[in-house]
Amino acid sequence: MSTKPSRNGHLSINGLSLYHEVYGELGGSPTSPLLLIPGAFMATDSMRSWATAFARDRAVIVFDQQGHGRTPDVPRAMSYEQFADDAAALLRALEVERADVMGYSQGGGVALQLALRHPELVDKLVSMSATYRKDGWYPSVMEALEGLSATAFAGSPVEKAFREHTPDATAFDTYVEKMKVLNIGDQDISDAQMRSISAKTMVIVGDADGVRPEHALAMFELRGGGDVDAAASGMLQSAPAARLVILPAMSHVGISGESAVLVPMVSAFLDDVTPTTPDLFSS
Repeated sequence: MSTKPSRNGHLSINGLSLYHEVYGELGGSPTSPLLLIPGAFMATDSMRSWATAFARDRAVIVFDQQGHGRTPDVPRAMSYEQFADDAAALLRALEVERADVMGYSQGGGVALQLALRHPELVDKLVSMSATYRKDGWYPSVMEALEGLSATAFAGSPVEKAFREHTPDATAFDTYVEKMKVLNIGDQDISDAQMRSISAKTMVIVGDADGVRPEHALAMFELRGGGDVDAAASGMLQSAPAARLVILPAMSHVGISGESAVLVPMVSAFLDDVTPTTPDLFSS
């Protein structure tokens, strides 16, 4: 199986020269394509193992958000809502009528906004290590972000990728400050808005994540998670409306490398596979 995209390049999207990659052929399968959205400061390369694993069964689209990877920054402010509108415009430019969407960390927040703002484009939604409100993070996460500066990225792939398209010495500093504002401010999606999302949802976190486990549980419940009939009978009769995964001994960064564990679970969710139930009471 090839680990390279079948097509890639830049598109003019909402004032951006937005870089994207496609694995497989769009429109060549009855299965919805999957849009993968990387986390803060991360680019398409960070999702390579996920894209190639998912591409066994479905077309996959990955893109660099504003200022990330190969997509240059522009003077406009950053917001989860704007990034979601960029994602929607990309899907339309690629002539994708509906897609499943999976986002990691910041990308998970963007995925939530995409499902809220453009529900006609989203089939299923996967939120990995993401929150729908600022209080979903441990306070120490915000404290760490407050102390972040461009010097922390000196010589890193993040800085190198940025300087390849924007050599201006001050532009990277400006980008990092804009990202701090975005992520410290986070977003504030109400409970009512979470309930209103039409897409079936899967919530994934680690038990040592920056996301508080009780916040992930709240997200799962707001998305229709929990089945009283299954609780009574001990068996699921149909694919659930929402799924929750909490990986043990797993940090916020660590979970981004767990494609081998999580891709089969996510694929089962995307395909509406009902978990099998062992027959414990037959003679």
